[in-house]
Amino acid sequence: MALKNNKVKSTGDLELHDRLVAINRVTKVTKGGRTFTFAAIVVVGNENGIVGWGLGKANEVQAAIAKGVEAAKKNLIKVPVHRGTIPHEQTAKFGGSLVILKPASHGTGVKAGGAMRAVLESVGITDVLCKSKGSSNPHNLVKATIEALGELRSPAQIAQNRGVSIDKVFNG
Repeated sequence: MALKNNKVKSTGDLELHDRLVAINRVTKVTKGGRTFTFAAIVVVGNENGIVGWGLGKANEVQAAIAKGVEAAKKNLIKVPVHRGTIPHEQTAKFGGSLVILKPASHGTGVKAGGAMRAVLESVGITDVLCKSKGSSNPHNLVKATIEALGELRSPAQIAQNRGVSIDKVFNG
C-alpha cells in the first residue's frame, strides 16, 4: 500500500483533471419494478506527479461522476516522475489484478491498457511499459496501479535513506 509520506495534504492550489475510467449500471429488482443506479470510478491528477482515484454511486450518471471526483480529491498521492517515465520497475497486486510497470526510453509512449492508461496519463507519465495479469476488472486495476505508483522511490529519496549523495546512487 502507498505509504503515508506520499499523501498530498492540500488540493487548493492544484489544477486537477479528471478521467472517467468505467461506469457500471446496477439494477435492483423490487416489488415495484426495477431501480437503476450507477457506479463510476474516476481518476484525477494534475499531470505533474499527483494522482488519486474515487468511486461515486448515485441514481444518475453525472451525479455518480461528481461524487467520484470528490472522493478522488480526498486520497491523492505524490508520484516521482523522472524524465517522463518512472524511476524503476515496480509490481503491485490488488485483488485478482497484478500490474507490472517498467520504465521506458523517451518516445516510447504509454503502452498500457484502458484502466492503467487513465491512471498513468493523469500522473503525467509519457513513456512507460505496462502489463496487467489476472483480473481485468477496472476497479482492481486502478487500485493496483496506484499502489504500484505509491511504492515508487525517486533517486533523491533512496540517497537520503542510504545517507549518501545522489551521485553515489547513480554511479554505485
